[in-house]
Amino acid sequence: MMRSERALLGPRIKSVRIFLKMTLQQFYGSSNKYVNNFSPIENGKRIIGERLLLDTVKEHKINMNWLTNQEGDMFTEEDQVPEEPKGVPFFNVNFCDVPLSEFNMLRETPEYYVNLKPLNDCDAFLTIYGDSMYPKYASGEIIAVREVLNLDVIQWGEAYLVVTDDTANNMNTVKLIFQHSDQNMLTLRAFNPNYAGDTVIKKHSIKRLFMIKGKVMRNQL
Repeated sequence: MMRSERALLGPRIKSVRIFLKMTLQQFYGSSNKYVNNFSPIENGKRIIGERLLLDTVKEHKINMNWLTNQEGDMFTEEDQVPEEPKGVPFFNVNFCDVPLSEFNMLRETPEYYVNLKPLNDCDAFLTIYGDSMYPKYASGEIIAVREVLNLDVIQWGEAYLVVTDDTANNMNTVKLIFQHSDQNMLTLRAFNPNYAGDTVIKKHSIKRLFMIKGKVMRNQL
């Protein structure tokens, strides 16, 4: 297969992922922990390696003839159709103590699943600890998060769960994100006025970013 033809495989694999309504983490996480490496592959900027290609095809039962020649069905089995989700997993972990940069939601066992229709497009429910975001989010409340795959699309002034690398002290923190005068930097700010002072980090220090789409009380689950 010529290089130009092989570059088409990534966008076609992306179309499979979109069809299955799966995030990068959900689609690639079971076979590869560096899921962000797949974004340039899906955009056709990088060529997918043979091993990764075979693992992905096998994992999701993709029809190789469809993938390479656009012939036949997308999947090798007729029953490969997205199932109705049974809900969003709730992980009973303190995200401040868990290395979320390597946290694979497909491999971890959730406490249970939460089925709340407005939040069923989220990736996980997690418990808030601490008071830096009070009263917007109180300690003990449960937040619904959805991973942001494009760091160029951030809603300024909204709350995010920010996961950084060692250049920003490996933080896992919920903060409001504001635009910085330097486009390569981001300003993180607590909602609670008792936590004065902003935290400024480099944009490339972010390993994972989750938008907070809602919250619930534990007795609502």
